[in-house]
Amino acid sequence: MSDTAHTPDLRVRWREALVAARGGEAGPDPLPYAENLLERWAEPQRKYHTTAHLTAVLDGIDVLAAHAGAPELVRLAAWFHDAVYRPDRSENEERSAALAERALPEAGVPKGATAEVARLVRLTVTHDPAEGDRDGEVLCDADLAILAAGPEEYARYAAQVREEYGFVPDGLFREGRSGVLRQLLALPVLFRTPYGAREWEVRARQNLTTELKLLEATLP
Repeated sequence: MSDTAHTPDLRVRWREALVAARGGEAGPDPLPYAENLLERWAEPQRKYHTTAHLTAVLDGIDVLAAHAGAPELVRLAAWFHDAVYRPDRSENEERSAALAERALPEAGVPKGATAEVARLVRLTVTHDPAEGDRDGEVLCDADLAILAAGPEEYARYAAQVREEYGFVPDGLFREGRSGVLRQLLALPVLFRTPYGAREWEVRARQNLTTELKLLEATLP
């Protein structure tokens, strides 16, 4: 499915999350904010971090929503978590959180809810929510759910990540990507929600291990 095929449903999902986050209060038309975000998610430098990824994260949040305290805020955080994305920069999450802090009050979201969305966005730097941070657990698990995909989908994800970093020479990319995979495999757990731990953990570790072996076989 093309990225553009996702957009009508995404607009509906944005409106529902934004209206819920307003707590029943009136506010500006949600559509212009959706359009701005969708334009960002469709930027040409994106190969994996596209509207397809946004849709997948929102789908994951739907699966895990019963674990969240404020699922509407987790959904808004999903919209913003990669809204600013340049693969050659390291401050994407901070800039994405700052975008949420500017846009959401204007869109009618209360101050406290806005702060929570921004906090969740910043949490995707480490994917390491504190114990008991149920909203953080849901967002991080949904964002990492791709790691537990079937073999073909996982291979496509890995290829898209490589394409996003096309400006990096092969040797340097393999070295850097291998380091990321080792860091992930060294974590005590990848998924914090009960569902994620039960349904995604084992398969994700298998995928990461397979990719790492393939990369290590081509390292000098």
